[in-house]
Amino acid sequence: MKLDRIDRAMLRELQSDGRLSVAELAARVNLSKTPAHARLRRLIAEGYILGFSAQVDHARLGLGHVAFVQVTLSDTRAPALEAFNAAVRALPAVEQCHMIAGAFDYLLKVRSADIAEYRRMLGEEIARLPHVANTSTFVSMEAVKEAGAPPPA
Repeated sequence: MKLDRIDRAMLRELQSDGRLSVAELAARVNLSKTPAHARLRRLIAEGYILGFSAQVDHARLGLGHVAFVQVTLSDTRAPALEAFNAAVRALPAVEQCHMIAGAFDYLLKVRSADIAEYRRMLGEEIARLPHVANTSTFVSMEAVKEAGAPPPA
């Protein structure tokens, strides 16, 4: 089904605050509660909303170090890609993994406590993923904008 402006407004509001009650969501998109709830159920059922999660303070959890890792594989045929994908999904420290069209094959976002822990993970986990030929690391100095996170004060 095609999304209309109200569906899109609901999605924007929920991306901003996933804890909105149906009543508050309805008020923000100028609907009554019953049609807003029906639309919300439809957006979930049709896969537009994949789930709801909490935004956590990674630094307070001891995971304030962020590194982006370019990964080049030695083999990019389908079985090698599938093996890499399955293995990288099993690493909790890898927050995001994107296949890239360009000079390397994957870009990983990795969280750790500090550079020493990251170095250990790079050598013991990331470099040992199937078919990894080369990695290059870029350490984040500051998160200026992250999806879903409120802007810094």
